[in-house]
Amino acid sequence: MGYVPRVIRLMLFTTFILAAGTAGYRLIEGWAVIDALYMSVITLTTIGFGEIRPLSPAGRIFTIFYIFLGAGFILYLFTAFTEAIVTGQIESYFGRRRMKKKISELRNHYIIAGYGRIGQAIVKILGKEYPLIIIQKDPETETYLEASGHLYIMGDATKDSVLKHAGIKRAKSLVAALAADADNVYLTLTAKELNPEIQVITRADTEGARRRLVRAGADHVVNPYQIGARRMALILAKPTVTDFLEASVCAGSIDRLLELEEIKVEEGSILSGQNLIEANLSEQCNVILLSIKKTSGENVFNPSYMYQIDEGDVLVVLGEAEALKCLERIARAGSSRLL
Repeated sequence: MGYVPRVIRLMLFTTFILAAGTAGYRLIEGWAVIDALYMSVITLTTIGFGEIRPLSPAGRIFTIFYIFLGAGFILYLFTAFTEAIVTGQIESYFGRRRMKKKISELRNHYIIAGYGRIGQAIVKILGKEYPLIIIQKDPETETYLEASGHLYIMGDATKDSVLKHAGIKRAKSLVAALAADADNVYLTLTAKELNPEIQVITRADTEGARRRLVRAGADHVVNPYQIGARRMALILAKPTVTDFLEASVCAGSIDRLLELEEIKVEEGSILSGQNLIEANLSEQCNVILLSIKKTSGENVFNPSYMYQIDEGDVLVVLGEAEALKCLERIARAGSSRLL
């Protein structure tokens, strides 16, 4: 049992003892409630102010037993309360309550299941811009989670109760980054059962695990070893291309000048219904359009100048931060002109 719940239970029991003492003095001595309560308090706390009124023999016997019962208990309560303050348990307890409240208010957030090397890298990239919550089973990592400043839950991500606590039904996406492929498969099945609409992105170490995860309902399956090997091979075969990607596109690059972004064309945007010549994105916002993802899921790479932009399209573009903000303004609902 934690220190704070124990202190709360002890305080409730103290209230009960005071109520019992008050009732005893009223029944035996016939005192008023305030007098009986006052006598109970000074007896339990051993202040020693003396009897407020002479006690009957029955009252004295009751007081003897009351002191033996209550005084030691009050001392134990004081010790437990002091221990909770010294160890920081009270602050931690109320901190967890505040965190629980914040978790209950999350909407369209990302759940990161697993805070190993992959989970930590994902949180480092997304944590500053996107609402997320971390689920981690290993209690030894709780200190690092507290220091990270992110919302987190200590528990088994494969359990329904933990996922519900993380707001699985309100979440936008789930990243299954647990160490074992079997756990990721089970987590994917559980998540899809609780929220069939949630996007599940999961890691897999083997081809067999990838196939099982796809059958379990995972929307995207990533093999970190294949990606790492592909990147190393690209460095060897095409170093110039790799340098460009590292310096301009890859997240986390210190010298990044360009960013790769996806921007959705909202209903009422000036871009809706225009072809690429009319939109003239390169002149208006100085961005490079790489592809367009249609609402049907079709990806149109390097579209022709006569290709029409429709509402709901997702534009995949490359450009500087200010240029991307320019395009975001144009793509918003109610935009009336190109900036």
